Amino acid sequence: MTLDSDILIDRRRLRRKLTGWRVLAILALIVAIALAAAKGDREPFSAFGSDHIARVTISGFIGDNAKRHMLLEKLRKNPHVKAVIVAVDSPGGTTVGGEVLYQDLRELAQAKPVAAVFSTVAASAAYMAGIATDYVVARGNTITGSVGVIFQWAEVSELLGKLGVKVDEIRSGPLKAEPSPFKPTSEEAKRLSEGLVKESQIWFVGLVSERRKDVASHLDDIKTGRIYTGREALKIGLIDAIGDEQTAIKWFSDLRKVESGLEVKDWKPEPGSQFGIFSSAAAAMADWLGLGHIFDLSVFGAFDSIKERPLDGLFSIWHP
Repeated sequence: MTLDSDILIDRRRLRRKLTGWRVLAILALIVAIALAAAKGDREPFSAFGSDHIARVTISGFIGDNAKRHMLLEKLRKNPHVKAVIVAVDSPGGTTVGGEVLYQDLRELAQAKPVAAVFSTVAASAAYMAGIATDYVVARGNTITGSVGVIFQWAEVSELLGKLGVKVDEIRSGPLKAEPSPFKPTSEEAKRLSEGLVKESQIWFVGLVSERRKDVASHLDDIKTGRIYTGREALKIGLIDAIGDEQTAIKWFSDLRKVESGLEVKDWKPEPGSQFGIFSSAAAAMADWLGLGHIFDLSVFGAFDSIKERPLDGLFSIWHP
């Protein structure tokens, strides 16, 4: 009887321990979900309610990103964000993606001081994003410029012929679905495509002329779509200074009267929606534990990254 009683007591103790851990796990999940719901921008917890400089990173392929738009809107409206650093490391992306990002950053810059800091590469649509801010800093060896638009398509008619594949089609008009990968491009279709590219190029160059007044005498060179090092870009007026993030912070305090000594805090878009509120909770918990950088590399953000890389449309991108 004594042995049975001891076993029974041990089991009850084990159940109490398991129940306690379950309750703690549920409470932790509730807290994480509440924090994620209250702070969808995943602002670091230590920055809640305190004045600071926000850092937004623009990297990789630039597409039309709704979550990025929402993030910049939150930055614009948050009274504790006294200035914004846009850290850029990107070869560009779609022309529409660059256009949307440019407009969002212009709206942000009209509300508070915004500076761009270029890293390894900030070309094409990424350079477009940079000139939406009011101060552009780059490293001496940053690759930048590449002001231009590209429209590409594959033409595989010879390959299909060798494989014995024939494509039949019925079109509503001679220029419908042109250019086509299934036949050599007609001169009329080439002229149409060239017209699209030239019209978008005029628009892009117009933005550069408007935002960078000192480049007027160098526009013919810029229009070629060539790239520049940071030092070359400074000489012709494409950027404002050679330096780093501290250079931008000094500009904030010296010329835009932003309080010196403010901490710089990373602001990030919400994670991928495929996992709903649980991915937001996981992101909030990761930030709380100091593991946000690991979460950013996880599968939760992978789907959004893939969706941003379309195969169609006009591109403003540089890659060797």
